[in-house]
Formats: sequence, C-alpha cells, structure tokens
Amino acid sequence: MDNRDKLLEQLTGVDSSKLNYYVELKKRNEEVLQQNSRLEILHQLIRDINIDMSHQEILERAFRKLPAVLPCDFLGMATLRGDALSLRATAPQDFCTAGAIPRASRLWQVLESKAATSYDPREDDSFAALLDPGKSPRLASLAAVPLFERTAVTSLLLVGSSTAGAYARAELSFLQHLADQLAISMQNAQLYKRVSRAKMEWEATFRAVTDAIFLVDTDYNILQHNSHLPAELASYWEGVESNKCFARLKRRDTPCPDCPIQEIRATGAPVFRRVQTESGLVLDLSYYPVFNDENQLVAVTHIIKDVTKKTKLEAQLVQSAKLAALGEMAAGVAHELNSPMTVIIGTAQLLLRGADLPPEDGELLGDIVNCGLRCKRIVQNLLTFSRQDQFPVSDVDLNAEVEGAIGLMKFQIDQSHIELVKHLAADLPRVAANGQQLQQVLANFLVNARDALAEVERRRKLIEITTTLRSEGERRWAVVSVHDNGIGIPAADLQKIFTPFFTSKEGSKGTGLGLSVSLGIAQSHHGTIEVESQPGRGSTFSLVLPAD
Repeated sequence: MDNRDKLLEQLTGVDSSKLNYYVELKKRNEEVLQQNSRLEILHQLIRDINIDMSHQEILERAFRKLPAVLPCDFLGMATLRGDALSLRATAPQDFCTAGAIPRASRLWQVLESKAATSYDPREDDSFAALLDPGKSPRLASLAAVPLFERTAVTSLLLVGSSTAGAYARAELSFLQHLADQLAISMQNAQLYKRVSRAKMEWEATFRAVTDAIFLVDTDYNILQHNSHLPAELASYWEGVESNKCFARLKRRDTPCPDCPIQEIRATGAPVFRRVQTESGLVLDLSYYPVFNDENQLVAVTHIIKDVTKKTKLEAQLVQSAKLAALGEMAAGVAHELNSPMTVIIGTAQLLLRGADLPPEDGELLGDIVNCGLRCKRIVQNLLTFSRQDQFPVSDVDLNAEVEGAIGLMKFQIDQSHIELVKHLAADLPRVAANGQQLQQVLANFLVNARDALAEVERRRKLIEITTTLRSEGERRWAVVSVHDNGIGIPAADLQKIFTPFFTSKEGSKGTGLGLSVSLGIAQSHHGTIEVESQPGRGSTFSLVLPAD
C-alpha cells in the first residue's frame, strides 16, 4: 500500500474516527481544566474577600486574579440607586471616569433583561464617553453581568477586554457565578457594617449613661457593664478576679441571701430597691428580666442609680415646707401673744412707778417685766428664724448669730441641767451669709448636743460654743464649734450622719433631716461642716465659712 492509500484510509476509515475522538477528548479536557482553574480562582477570590472590605477593595482583589483564567483589562461596578445607574468602583481606578451612566447606554437593557450580555463597547457611545481615551489598551469587548439582591438587580459587574469577542457563553456563565458570589459578599459586608454601626451606637449609648448598668446571667456572671460605678463600689470592683456579681460588687464568696435574681426567677417581674451604703450613699437598685424567644429568663439588667443628692434635696424641700408651716404658726402665735404680753408688761411697768411700793413687790414686778420682755424676744426670734426666705445674704456678725441661736435653745438647755460655756473671739470678721440660716445650723448643733447629754449620768454635762478664725495659706475661715461631753457617735455611724433620714434617735425625737439640711446650708455658703467624735467622750460639730 502506497502512501496515498494509507493517507486516504486515515482520513476516511477507522484511523480517522480515532483521530476525531482524541481531538474531541483533548478539547474537552482543556475545557474541564479551564473550568477547574476558573472555579479554583473563584474559590480563592471568595476566601480572600473579607466582610469589612469596601466595593473598591473587592474589585481590586478580583482584578488581580481574573486575568489568569479570563481576558480582563478592566473591571467595574455600576450601582442602581433609585432611577440612577452610576459607575461606583473601577479597577484600575483611573481607567475611566466614575459617574452617572446615561439612559441611552446598552447597560440599561441588561438591567431590564436581568441577563448577562457581552458586546463591543465602542458601539455604546454613552458608555464609551466614560472611558479615558489616553489609557491603553482600548476595550473591544465588554461583559455586563447583573448582581441580584433577592430577585431585584441592584448592580452590574462590568468586565472589559481589548480582545474582540472575548466573552462567549462559557465566559458569561463563569462571570455570572462570580457576580452571584460577589453579590453575597457585598450584602454580607453591608449587613456587617449595619450591625457594626448599630453595635457602636448601642455601646456609645451604653457608655454615655452615667448610672452603672450591668447585664448579669442567671449564674451571677457579669456579661456586660459600662464602668460607671459609685466610688465605694468601684473600690470593691478592682482587684477581684472572679466575674461573679456578688464578688465584684459585694466582695462575697457566695450569692447574697436576698438576691433579686432569685425573686425574678420566681415572679418574672422587675425588682426595685433602695439601699444605703456604709459611707452614706443612697442608691436606687433596679433589676429588669431579659427573656429569650422561648420566654425563658437568660439574664438580668441591673441598674445602680446614686440618688444621694436627690434625697438631700427632697429632705431640704421637706424641711422648707416644715419651716414655712412653722413660720405661719409663729406669725399667728406672735399676734396672739404680743397683745396680752404688752398689757402685762405695761401694767407691771405702771405699778413699778408707784411711790409707796414695798421693795419686795417691786422685785416681783421687775421679774414680771423682765420675763415678759424675754417672752417677746423668744416669739420674735422664732418668727424670724422660721421665715428665713425673707432674709438675703448680707455681712453678718457670727457672734451675734451664735447669741441668737443660744436665745432660741437656752430654755431647753437649762431644763436639761446642762452648763453652757461660750468662747467667742473678739476680732472675728463679718461673713457674707444668711443669718437666719446660720442660726438654723447652730440650733441643730445645740439640739444634737443636748440629746447626746440626755443619757449622761453622774458627771458634769457641758456644752461649749467657740468661735475662731482659721488661716490656711491665703484663705481665712470663720469657724463656729459646738462641743459636748456626751455619749459620742459610733465609728460605724459617723459616715452616715449627713445622709437624709438617717438617725440614731427614737422616732419621736428626730427625723434624720437636721444635719443633712445643715450641710446643704453650709455648702450653699461655700463652706462645710466638720465632725470629730469619740464614743463615750463627746462630739464637736464645726461650721466652717469663708471669711474673705
């Protein structure tokens, strides 16, 4: 068989069939390899995309990988917002001008058809106007692939090449898979940003609340907190390794016996309590249950609100209301007593003018006049003391205010068989103050001193009032101190004495408002109250006021 016959057999016979088979097989193998390469690139690309990446970063990441499996000289993202389609991101960034895509562009047809399309961009004048003519290579093929959010098209993925007819059906199918994955990644990125923004806003709100807030699970573990703690609780918080609420807030090894979490477990309702700390802080505690979708208790929101100042203001309002009522009563008493007292004093004075009056009768009439005048002074002091809102701040003589307060309390002190000693400084400067309010503070000091001496037996009962001038650097302070040798104040109660409604007296002898209101008066005068006390040896209360 010559060469010609052998060649004919190969082209028309068995050998020809084998050749076609191997050619087709080789072609299919190449297509499978190419498809595998594209899938591998697609998987790598999806793995490389992070949820916190921007659209521009995602495109740049894809642009670096796509040329390995697909002709790609340009990659872009056109986003639909309302009725406007705009080129939002491109790679390379300077390949074309970002901006609105006119309605005349064929890209709008892709939006309407919702199907991937490829065409020659040189025939689309509206899109070509966005391309930079100075950049090379010039695009000869453009694939436009829709990105879906549910069933709506939200964006177009644009892939361009300088090779004409670069994107056949197989390439468009691959690009659609790529677009679907990019759409999912971008939606996840948007969702992540929304969640992150909501989280940041919530955390900012959480931290901005000045009250202490805790989220505690049902096993007493603190899950979240905003770090706003009263100073006393903050000292407990530091240095504690356990995350249990009873360890962090109470320094306990076991749950509190009356823990509200147990009550919430039983009732499912919020719990509200008011407590007073050892340092005198008044705290409102609120506990709110947190339930899951199955209505099961999973945590408790614990809010701690410091209401010490609010309670003091409430106490001052109560005291002001009492003083206002006392002022009205004092005015009525003054009017009722002034007339008969005037008659008594006047009649006694007329009788004293008699020439033939026996000496012993003159002494008795003198006592009547003196006692009557003293009664009038007491009534007047009570009236002016109760109506303190009528007296503005002025320069007052602190020694005179001390005498006024003693005049109010002298009878009660004498009745209790207490010796009163005064040490008043002669060179004390005048201070800017409301005299009646100062008398209120000093009267409260004297009442407390008298009550502290009521339980003293078999020894001398003594109250000493001292006025002094204290110098501290360039500042001078006028100080009025009331000292008693009574029972003193226990150390555990010393930090609580200025807390509203705290009192160690019987219910009929005190309301716990006196010292709280007195401290408020001192602070309104830019001063303070100092206390020294030793149980069994007495106490000293000092009103300190600026003298400059």
